[in-house]
Amino acid sequence: MRQLDLFSKLIYPVAYPVKNKGGRIGDLVGWLIRVVIYDICVTSISEVFGVSRLVALFIFLAILALFSFGAYVLKQRLSPDVDE
Repeated sequence: MRQLDLFSKLIYPVAYPVKNKGGRIGDLVGWLIRVVIYDICVTSISEVFGVSRLVALFIFLAILALFSFGAYVLKQRLSPDVDE
C-alpha cells in the first residue's frame, strides 16, 4: 500500500500538498513547469536527431543518467569520506 501511495503522489502532486513549499498551487505550477521543460528537451532531441519521440526520450534519460553518474564520481573524488 505504501508504494501505491508514493505512486499516487507522483501522479497527482496537487492532492498531496507539501508543507512550507507554497501549497497546492505551487506544487501544480512546479509540476507543470517540469513537464513543459522535459517536453521541450525531448522534442528538441527528436527534431535534431530525426528520431521518434520515444527514442528521444531514451536519449534524454541516458543523458540524465550520465550526468548523475558524473556528479557521483566527482563527489567521490572530491570528498570520499562524506556519506549521505
